[in-house]
Amino acid sequence: MASQFYGLNIAYTGLLASNAALNTTSNNISNIETKGYSKQVVNQSAAQALRTYTTFGCSGSGVDVDSIERLRDEFYDVKYWGNNQIKGEYDKKNYYTNQIQQYFIDDDTVKGFKTIFDEMYNSMQELMKSSGDSVVKNQFVGYANNLTTYFNEMASNLSKVQEDINSEIKVKTDEINSLAEEIASLNKQINVIELTGVTANELRDQRTVLIDQLSAVVDVEVTETPIYDTYNPERFTGAHRCIVTIAAGQVLVDGSDYNGLECKARETTNKSYQSDVQGMYDIYWSNGAPFGMYNASMGGELAGLLQMRDGNNGEYFYGEFTDLKKDAQGNALATIKVTADYLLDMTKCTLPDSGTINIGNTLYKYSSWTFNSETGSYTFKIDKAENTSEVPYSKLHREASINQPVEYKGIPYYQEQLNEWVRLFAKAFNGILTQEGSSDVYGDPGRILFTGNLAVDKQLNFRHEGGINGEITSSSDCYRMLTAANFGINEDILENADRLATHTDAAAGQDKYDLLEELYSMKSDANVMTFRGGTAEELLEWILGDVALNAERAETFYNNADTMATKVDNQRTSISGVDNDEEAVSLVKYQNAYNLSSKMIQVLTEIYDRLILETGV
Repeated sequence: MASQFYGLNIAYTGLLASNAALNTTSNNISNIETKGYSKQVVNQSAAQALRTYTTFGCSGSGVDVDSIERLRDEFYDVKYWGNNQIKGEYDKKNYYTNQIQQYFIDDDTVKGFKTIFDEMYNSMQELMKSSGDSVVKNQFVGYANNLTTYFNEMASNLSKVQEDINSEIKVKTDEINSLAEEIASLNKQINVIELTGVTANELRDQRTVLIDQLSAVVDVEVTETPIYDTYNPERFTGAHRCIVTIAAGQVLVDGSDYNGLECKARETTNKSYQSDVQGMYDIYWSNGAPFGMYNASMGGELAGLLQMRDGNNGEYFYGEFTDLKKDAQGNALATIKVTADYLLDMTKCTLPDSGTINIGNTLYKYSSWTFNSETGSYTFKIDKAENTSEVPYSKLHREASINQPVEYKGIPYYQEQLNEWVRLFAKAFNGILTQEGSSDVYGDPGRILFTGNLAVDKQLNFRHEGGINGEITSSSDCYRMLTAANFGINEDILENADRLATHTDAAAGQDKYDLLEELYSMKSDANVMTFRGGTAEELLEWILGDVALNAERAETFYNNADTMATKVDNQRTSISGVDNDEEAVSLVKYQNAYNLSSKMIQVLTEIYDRLILETGV
């Protein structure tokens, strides 16, 4: 049977419950402006009733405070993370694409391609009026030099952007590691606390904030499963196993352990594309396993950066490994048959002179290559001393590749577009100047005007453009070696403009300009030079169209993702956020409950005092 003083205990439990609710409300109010804080509520239930062994059965024993929990709907967290990674990806694409777009501006404030190209051809018109005038020739050569300088600067600008992106990839990798370490530490702290039977609300909020930050950098998925007693599988220990995966399912955090990421710069002799900057980072797990950098499902800022840095519009080197031979030194000569049109066209060639090729899922370093236009095949020299294993014959007829398809128009794509244009233009221009019968004022055969100024203080003369026996090597003096970065003017003509050939009939006099007429037609005649189906002067329209389309698309996707992320965040805030008015009502409600419990204790105390003092019971 219940004690005579049991009513006092019941009132006391009410006082404790009200006090807990008041403290929780106070905590909510004080954290209204705390980022990531989730509203907390007190869960209470009627205490276990007592049998009184009377006709009225069981007697209530007050109230129990079961737990203090945070209000959280994980559904909205998952939705937020999904939109946040899209927002992060297109934020980077939008930023860097707009930066690239600025480089192609041609207006009253910035002298771009069209203006410089038109100036060169306007100067050519003046030269046609007086082709024997050295001053006018010098002016034309000067404008032609301005054109090469423009491409040099464009290549330099794109390389600078690529360097910036590459550096930011390292920063984002370090940020992932830092967040992973903090999440793993919080997982451990949460389990230590929750093993005691309470909920680590504040620590869980901190973890959610970190995952929010992580979702902007890379796509993220979180799973949390309860841990049961090994010896009693039906008993829940109170702890959970929290696993965080990134980049389409790769484990970053598993409980209190995390897998760190590491950036490794490529060797100077190992470039992915001909025009790539040195020291490009590849990402690996700390245990040496490769990180899936180009996973199609990966999102976040890291995905946007990788696509901007390495985007090749899906055009990469691939083919069938068809033949294997050995040279006199025992080095492997691996022949790769290709079929893609862009791999058969040297004006579109982006292969570096040396690098790494994947043959049958094994990476091999190559020091040089040879292209045979008749067979449509490349032969790579795999140096025996540079590789840990030899190329086996068992890999014949398996796929070989360099790089991976990155379906985005990033820096490599724009570099390749510029390189292709200067190769086509220089080849057509030089071909007219050096055709049979061409001569300068001295009666000497016509010289090329456009060349490539190599880093070894050497100029390309394109003597081996046709190759030897239908072959072009990685070191051949051909137009493949010409890039926007090394595009330049023949030093002979730069020093003496009279070396510029203007006619084919020497007997006709130096004022004749039949060559200039042919050269002038290059500007707008697609039969003389064509680029992407258009004329030479349409370069800007084509490339700027690509950049503008990507910039517009990136901005649209970013704005949509930002709007959706904001909506989802508002939705989850409506559940987990602290509302001033709601807490004010709760404050009054729990205060009244506290006062009533206090009043009950006061009343019962008076009753028991009277009972004891006046009856002696």
